Amino acid sequence: MSTGMIFDIIEFAVHDGPGIRKTVFFKGCPLRCNWCHNPESQSFEKEVMVIKGRRSDCGMKYEATALAEELLKGKEILEKSRGGITISGGEPLAQPAFLLELIEALKPVHIALDTSGYAPNRIFKSVTEGVDLVLFDIKHTDPVVHKRVTGVDNRLILENLEYLCSTDKEFYVRIPLIPGINDTMKNMEKIAELIKGARGLTKVDILPYHKTAGAKYPMIGKKYKPLFDIDRSPKVYLEPFKKYNIRSEVM
Repeated sequence: MSTGMIFDIIEFAVHDGPGIRKTVFFKGCPLRCNWCHNPESQSFEKEVMVIKGRRSDCGMKYEATALAEELLKGKEILEKSRGGITISGGEPLAQPAFLLELIEALKPVHIALDTSGYAPNRIFKSVTEGVDLVLFDIKHTDPVVHKRVTGVDNRLILENLEYLCSTDKEFYVRIPLIPGINDTMKNMEKIAELIKGARGLTKVDILPYHKTAGAKYPMIGKKYKPLFDIDRSPKVYLEPFKKYNIRSEVM
């Protein structure tokens, strides 16, 4: 039986897929996005957070079946709204055995996977085959810029995106829009070209950067060091998606 680490469960989430959802956040991520607003999601180990002078543990270890039992409490409400359960992070694909066992234990409830797509192709394929919806985050199409702002190359991400586009699996593309980093017409055009014609693509969600992103860093003893101007609003370009009749909206 697999065990894994999570750091939060959110009830009544409405932006992580269709309907009312319960979202579970896996702890641990191989990326180090410069704008990450949940720095406690990065480490795979339990951490201590200090919130308003009070210390609390961040990180809970679960067996997959026990976590599924917790997540399925009140599933009638989720099903009535045509919602379900979303698995987010961190990066869920970084705990593949635990993730696959959890997915099996949650069925037949609607399952969405929120992922950066950064994982070996075989893991990405095996996991996405088992879920109903994929929320695929795209940061940047340029490999040099991507590595500078996330710490990793985007080759695996783009390979997995290409695979996803070749299937009938329903998916959303989600773009965290960061001022001076990826809010360019060129980047949006490239993303639109990569996903045009994808059979399972439902929409593109644009998620503009919010200035509160750095608030949690001091809580875990870290400093927030953005590589961009946090006071500048990101530029929004929807035209490239309209060109290919791809539904896009700013969240």
